Amino acid sequence: MKWWKREKEPAAPVVQIRDGTRHPFGMLGEYVPLRNGEVRLYKAVREAVPVVDAAIYKLIRMAGGVTVTCGDKRAETALKEFLRTVPVGRGQFGINSFLDCYLDSLLTCGRTVGEIVPAVGNRDIAALVCGRVEDIEIKEGQHPLAFSIWGPDETGKMAELPYQELLLFTPLNPETDNPYGVSLLRSLPFLTDILMKIYHAIGVNWERCGNVRFAVTCRGGDGTGAAERGRILAEEWSRAMRDGDTVRDFVAVGDVDIRVIGGDAPILDSQVPVRQVMEQIVAKTGIPPFMLGLSWNSTERMSAQQADMLTTEITAIRRTLTPTVERVCRLWLRMHGFTCGFEVIWDDINLQDQVEEAKAALYREQARKLKMENDRAEA
Repeated sequence: MKWWKREKEPAAPVVQIRDGTRHPFGMLGEYVPLRNGEVRLYKAVREAVPVVDAAIYKLIRMAGGVTVTCGDKRAETALKEFLRTVPVGRGQFGINSFLDCYLDSLLTCGRTVGEIVPAVGNRDIAALVCGRVEDIEIKEGQHPLAFSIWGPDETGKMAELPYQELLLFTPLNPETDNPYGVSLLRSLPFLTDILMKIYHAIGVNWERCGNVRFAVTCRGGDGTGAAERGRILAEEWSRAMRDGDTVRDFVAVGDVDIRVIGGDAPILDSQVPVRQVMEQIVAKTGIPPFMLGLSWNSTERMSAQQADMLTTEITAIRRTLTPTVERVCRLWLRMHGFTCGFEVIWDDINLQDQVEEAKAALYREQARKLKMENDRAEA
């Protein structure tokens, strides 16, 4: 009896070359497009509205300077000297000059990028430079904590920058759907467009008022006579208008009416709409109006509530910039062999008058004196 072995079915071939994308637009799941058009729009808003430009500069100035304290006094002295003298490009020196440029891009574009430039031998930091946010893109990783910065290579193509640990990237109030931040000017383009239309109309109206146009009307006469008289009037009137530096009399025969074009039309009052738009713009910046040169109230001064809110805004900006300063200080300390801890210290925020501060100190001392007298009386 002969047994026949059943042959095994051949295994299905393994495909080695296959498409790794989930759908034709799979790259959109990893990349978030950089909105360069919005960056140019925000810069145009700053150029068009002086109040916006002044508000950003005031926020930068009020953010103040920064210094550090270390557990090792020798390391603290050397680190302070480095932060004071580090080159930051364009003839500027010091960490505060770097933070001014860094914060300017952060508030305007909603994100900012910088780079730590090591010296030859990687034993020191040679410079700190700010980059253009229009030239970089962010690629998100497999989890929310992973991302990489991409930029143009030698051929102009976008590629991952080689030394990610030397790059500084800070978003302003990033949203959950993308790693890019939100500009301080995000809600202002629409209002700025309205404000520019009003200002442009005002300029055109004043140009017309300064260089008026006339309407010359000649009545009566038959067709041939009216045409000839109209031609003569047009020539004489044109000659009188061309000789603007000399006084010329215009003499006409017949029923001639001369009127200024648009002279009877009233000019629209722009104070109310302009103020409404400016109130929205100033509210977005978070700065009291009188600090931006807007005298809406002759007796306006900074109240305690306004000072507290502005202090909160400045503190939030400092909280966003502190990690960048810590990265620079930590790298410098490790390059020079220091293992001590450090703390970033910002300048005190002083938005109140000296008189008010003196009164507050007096009240505190009086309260302390009364408390001590009460304690002695109870004892």
